[in-house]
Amino acid sequence: MPEDKQVEDAIRENASGPKSAEIDGQKVEQHSLSDVIEADEYLASKSALKRRSRGLKFNKLQPSGA
Repeated sequence: MPEDKQVEDAIRENASGPKSAEIDGQKVEQHSLSDVIEADEYLASKSALKRRSRGLKFNKLQPSGA
């Protein structure tokens, strides 16, 4: 999924960059890494709920032979 790749890239970029920066009087601050990871987990759980199987799979077991 391209969304997963984008989120992974955003987490990597956020982790590798500085938390805040100030240039010519303009200050920029990023979300904390824990907030980004929480948001990723929340979005993953929402997409899991939309799937038909929702992570469960039922199979009928039949004995072989007889």
